[in-house]
Amino acid sequence: MDGIQIATSVLSLVAGVGVFIIACTMMSSNLEALGSKKLKELFAKTAKSKLVGVGVGTVTTAAIQSSSATSVMVIGFVNAGIMTLAQAATVIYGANIGTTVTGQLVALGMFGNSVSTSVIFATFAGIGAFILAFAKKDKLQKIGGILAGFGMLFVGLSMMSGAMKYFSELEGVKNFLALFKNPILLVLIGALLTALVQSSSVMTSMAITMVVSGLITLNQGVYITMGSNIGTCVTALIAGLTSTRNAKRTALIHLIFNVSGVVVFILIGLFISFGGINYGWLFEKMFPSAPQLQMSMFHTLFNVITVIIVLPFTNLLIKLVTKIIPDKKDEKSDEPRFYFVEEHLLATPPIAVMQVKNEIMNMAKIAHENFNIACELICTLNYEKIDTFRKNEKTLDFLNRELNRFVAKLLKSDLSEKDRVYLSTVIRSAADLERVGDYAENITEYSDKMKDTNGKFSTEAIAEIGEVNTLVNALFESVFKTYANCDAEALKAAYRIEDNIDAATNRMADSHIERLEHGECTPEVGAQYLSLAANIERIADHYINVAKTIKAYS
Repeated sequence: MDGIQIATSVLSLVAGVGVFIIACTMMSSNLEALGSKKLKELFAKTAKSKLVGVGVGTVTTAAIQSSSATSVMVIGFVNAGIMTLAQAATVIYGANIGTTVTGQLVALGMFGNSVSTSVIFATFAGIGAFILAFAKKDKLQKIGGILAGFGMLFVGLSMMSGAMKYFSELEGVKNFLALFKNPILLVLIGALLTALVQSSSVMTSMAITMVVSGLITLNQGVYITMGSNIGTCVTALIAGLTSTRNAKRTALIHLIFNVSGVVVFILIGLFISFGGINYGWLFEKMFPSAPQLQMSMFHTLFNVITVIIVLPFTNLLIKLVTKIIPDKKDEKSDEPRFYFVEEHLLATPPIAVMQVKNEIMNMAKIAHENFNIACELICTLNYEKIDTFRKNEKTLDFLNRELNRFVAKLLKSDLSEKDRVYLSTVIRSAADLERVGDYAENITEYSDKMKDTNGKFSTEAIAEIGEVNTLVNALFESVFKTYANCDAEALKAAYRIEDNIDAATNRMADSHIERLEHGECTPEVGAQYLSLAANIERIADHYINVAKTIKAYS
């Protein structure tokens, strides 16, 4: 083989790896977007049992074709406080099983004599490309992306296989690779290469093609594949570095789980070696004359058996990572933070959109709590809840500012048209809710002025405030139902309640004038009362603005 052939083979290998990575990304993003509703439903079921968690992790990863994406998604959920460590651990176990699907697909693509299965599957790239070029509907575009990605997997595989075949003809290359027999060294090589390409699927597929082409032995491929399981933890570890303590613990669970499986299998390999047996020999006997199947089945069995071994020790594993990464007593818990949104969820846009909606609804609850505190405060001049009010106000300012930043980043992702339209309304909704908080703050300031001047409302005025407060609470319930469920009937109810609030605030103004004429209140107190009525009317308007956004995307 001359220098030109060697250079061509190297370039083909690099190109094949590149095409394979792009294919995995295409399949992952489009499957994720198309099945976002199912993913949301699946993750909601992880609390039922450990086995359900494993199943959810397996199905999710098999669907989106990326254990790294699943792991980062789980870390995001833990970081946002909506998934426990126990739930996260079991989903991560399942993710390792789900990621073996790619290896099975690769093995399937290598069968065939006259017309290779790989060539047949590769035609899906062309079919998907045609759909992408001519389809107008978003759903068809996603399907086209999935088919194109699926076909490109086998285009990349074919290019890698071709390059490996050329290298296998070089005795020097084969002799050099034959020097790497130490299992630990092979595991390290697999881990490092996987960390470099950020995909265990790519590394496993390369190992399969190297074994099939005869470039390395089956036993070498087995240990390289084990190493790929450790290397794939790098993405999760990076995601955990800037996250909460529980998120860091989740990343550590991922690492310990994968390392534990490798250690167990290395020890088993060492034990059976005393009888002159190795994994390569075992799987050649189990699946004769099918090296691609031997490798893919080892990868699947390795991950399944590791889950079976580690699953009963999940609680102990959680205790271990909690000791390694302990809680800090001096950590500040009163600082404003997201409750559902988490930066690493940007890796899974459909889930991130769902969490943005949850964040808006939570923001609405905080704003409404402040409104009720303000109404109670101005009627009683009792300041015992003022610290809660101030904390809430600080949180509302934070959420308004940081949600804008997060949504701007999320809008750059691959989203369905419905999600994109929804996100375009979020910035306005966050601003409306922040303004509700501002008007509630205005009401507390009126309370301060009344306290300073020893003023207070009459019994009739307090009754009127109570009436309109009840109406705003009813409005909030209708608005919340409207926003949460895109409920058109609840929106109609909200409009009716808003009309009642407008009428009630007008009556407040008329009643105030009557009381002034009869000398039942002072002009100073009356000024605060009129301002209060105006602020309540504006709060109702902002709630209606939030509810009306469903017209854009429902």
